[in-house]
Amino acid sequence: MTVLKALKKIFGKGEEPISGVAPTAPATQAPTRTASERPPAQPKKAPRAPAEKPAAAVAATATEQAPRAEKKPRSDKPRSDKPRRERAPKPVDTWKLEDFVVEPMEGKTRFHDFKLSPTLMHAIHDLGFPYCTPIQAGVLGFTLKGQDAIGRAQTGTGKTAAFLISIITQLQQTPPPKERYMGEPRALIIAPTRELVVQIAKDAQALTKYTGLNVMSFVGGMDFDKQLKQLESRFCDILVATPGRLLDFNQRGDVHLDMVEVMVLDEADRMLDMGFIPQVRQIIRQTPHKGERQTLLFSATFTDDVMNLAKQWTVDPAIVEIEPENVASETVEQHVYAVAGSDKYKLLYNLVAQNNWERVMVFANRKDEVRRIEERLTKDGISAAQMSGDVPQHKRIKTLEGFREGKIRVLVATDVAGRGIHVDAISHVINFTLPEDPDDYVHRIGRTGRAGTSGTSISFAGEDDAFALPPIEELLGRKINCETPPAELLKSVPRKH
Repeated sequence: MTVLKALKKIFGKGEEPISGVAPTAPATQAPTRTASERPPAQPKKAPRAPAEKPAAAVAATATEQAPRAEKKPRSDKPRSDKPRRERAPKPVDTWKLEDFVVEPMEGKTRFHDFKLSPTLMHAIHDLGFPYCTPIQAGVLGFTLKGQDAIGRAQTGTGKTAAFLISIITQLQQTPPPKERYMGEPRALIIAPTRELVVQIAKDAQALTKYTGLNVMSFVGGMDFDKQLKQLESRFCDILVATPGRLLDFNQRGDVHLDMVEVMVLDEADRMLDMGFIPQVRQIIRQTPHKGERQTLLFSATFTDDVMNLAKQWTVDPAIVEIEPENVASETVEQHVYAVAGSDKYKLLYNLVAQNNWERVMVFANRKDEVRRIEERLTKDGISAAQMSGDVPQHKRIKTLEGFREGKIRVLVATDVAGRGIHVDAISHVINFTLPEDPDDYVHRIGRTGRAGTSGTSISFAGEDDAFALPPIEELLGRKINCETPPAELLKSVPRKH
């Protein structure tokens, strides 16, 4: 018995534990749950970002942990001989609102007249916007108070900045919730075309430059996994997307729209024309109830269909209509050439080649026309590229950059692809075929003569599309002189040897 007691003391099983050693608690078996007692499965969401610890807690933890051994370099991969660069300290933003001086002007609204944050005002100052455009002044007066709004304005009037400034202000004034997932945007902007999404996202990044807000864009035709990695890497504050690609992410469980505070539908009339409304309805059903979110809807036209949609998706919206002084900009000089269909290409080639034009946009109604025109111009020695629904998105973005940089002289596009293209210094717009919808004519020629510069539009009226001219003239409220092209512009295209 004496030996047995001694052994028990050694192994800690006696009545009195050995000094300095705590008695071991008996292991208990964890209770098991039946299938009926298990909690329901949670919907799949992107992983949460780890919560940041207070500095004091981090310091305390660091002192409690044992120091790590110094990491030795891998023997199979020698270090580079080049010395490592030290990271430059992040520059301190010394900008002040006093640096942005804009004198009051009768009939003009300044951004200073609204309660905007200094970080947002800094970005507006960088962009060189001293005064609001009419649509901006009209919309911001309501949306900054949290009211829903429906805006009607033509392209190029500044409506994108109007809703972006409203979104940024809302997100800055309302802190994000503590419980937040990576794939939950706080603001959602839906646009009908890929080019328009890219342009809106670019404008949003410029305006959020000093705010710390994250902007993401989802469009079809781009690498899905690359967009997914972007979503998983950081919180999404402002999401700009086409309906189809957004639904892809939503239905996979990668994007959740239950935290959307502001929703914007841009170019609602175009979304109707393109048949996107069923998809948009699916998306809106995933967002909070219309009484719990702010909804902004923009359209170039207020048809009955557009207004019916607005009624379903908004609550007591402010209606802001900006009537342009002229449907088409006065800075665009408009011409129409009466020409046989078989002579249209010769006329196009000679106009570009003889005048040595450097940045021209050509519109055609069909994708096959766009492809043929681009192929013939390239074959005849004029650098050209095409923009249509058949061109992959990554190539379209590369093409647009080449056009901006002057590497491409002629950009041939359909109306859908041409929407949302904002390139400075387009000298001429050529309508190879006249559009059937008169509004498309206004959008086309609006690619030139932007920001107060002058531009020229030339339309080819052939036997197949001359019928489209009278409705265009009715929309413009005036006649356009129809001319016969000079003989030198109808010369045969020289063959390349």
